[in-house]
Order: sequence, then C-alpha cells, then structure tokens
Amino acid sequence: MNLSDAIVNDLMDQWNAATTHAFTEDLCSDVLNDVSWQKYLIQDYAFVGALTELVKMMIDKCPGQHQRNIFEGFLDVLTGAEDQFFIDAFKKANVPKGQWSSEQESDVTIKFKELFDRVNEGSYADVLSVLLPVEWIYLTWATNHKNCKPRDSYNEWILLHNNEEFTKFVMFLKSEFDDASQGYSEEDRDRMTGYFYTACELEVLFFDHCYIKA
Repeated sequence: MNLSDAIVNDLMDQWNAATTHAFTEDLCSDVLNDVSWQKYLIQDYAFVGALTELVKMMIDKCPGQHQRNIFEGFLDVLTGAEDQFFIDAFKKANVPKGQWSSEQESDVTIKFKELFDRVNEGSYADVLSVLLPVEWIYLTWATNHKNCKPRDSYNEWILLHNNEEFTKFVMFLKSEFDDASQGYSEEDRDRMTGYFYTACELEVLFFDHCYIKA
C-alpha cells in the first residue's frame, strides 16, 4: 500500500470527520445557515491567501518543469476563478469588504498558516504532505455530493472541487507524494505522516469553528 492510502487508512476516523462534517453536509443539502456561511467565507478567504503563498514557494521546490507547470496552473486557479468566487460570494452573502478584509483570523486559521510555514522550511514531499490532504478532503466531500443542487453560491463552491481538472490535480498531488516519499527514511515518513494528520485535524477544527447549528 502506498503511503497516502496507508495514512488515510490509519487515520480513518479523522478522515471521515473531515470529509463528512456537518458543515459540508448542511451546505450540500442547502440547509446551512447564513451565519455559518459568512464565518466560513471570511476564514477560508484568509486560508486561501496563505495557501496561495505556499504554492508560490512550492514552485521553487519542484523537481522538474512538468511539476512547475502544474503548480503554476493551480496558482492561476487560486488567484483567478477561486478568488473571484469569494468576491462574488461575499457580495451575495451581504458581507461588506470592510468586514472580510479586516476580520480577525480564528485560532485554527492561524494554526493552518503556522503549519504552512513549518512545511515550507522542509522538502517538496513535506509540503505535499499538507497540500494533499487539504485538497483531497475537499475533492472527497464535493464528489460525494456532486448531484446536489443547493443555492448558487453553495453549488459553485461544490463545482470548484469536483470537476475533472481539480480531480486530476489532486491525483497528481497523491502520485507525487507517494513517489517522493519512497526515497525518505522512516523518520522522515513519520514526520510527513504527522503533517498529514495535523492538516486533517485542522480541517475538522476549521469546520467546527464555522459551523453553527441552526
């Protein structure tokens, strides 16, 4: 079994908590309340900003031009279609710019940024050990609900994470992580497993923070 599947198998409870959280279940069922959605948009916009900076740094760690091209394409999505989604979603959700541009980051958002800083000091595989779970989790829950048709903003967010291009990108991350990790020591693999687990744990806490049960 490759390392990514072995990690998910070992952390199945945490993985299921992240991929079947009540926040995404309510979002896909179109019963998520407005306050939860507004909190999520604000914090996730800050998260995506940090993710964008990590991907920029990741490009310099790539072992070849093929990998650089793919990460540059992902960067274009983050700064293009995904950024525009947030701008439009804030407007639809009646969140003024003065609020989403200045809102204090939650503890879990700060912890995500700290994790990004930590792995950025390491190897290509170290960064992949965080990028893979955060994107794979979104692919999983969005794909599981690909036939749902909630309100436009919710549906657009689902579609951004279950389309063919995003699926290919996540499978690329998975393949790169598994290939890169093969040449590392057991100690290194344990460290990468720890990063992977932390990312999953933070995803659950992120949803917990934003979710207010109606």
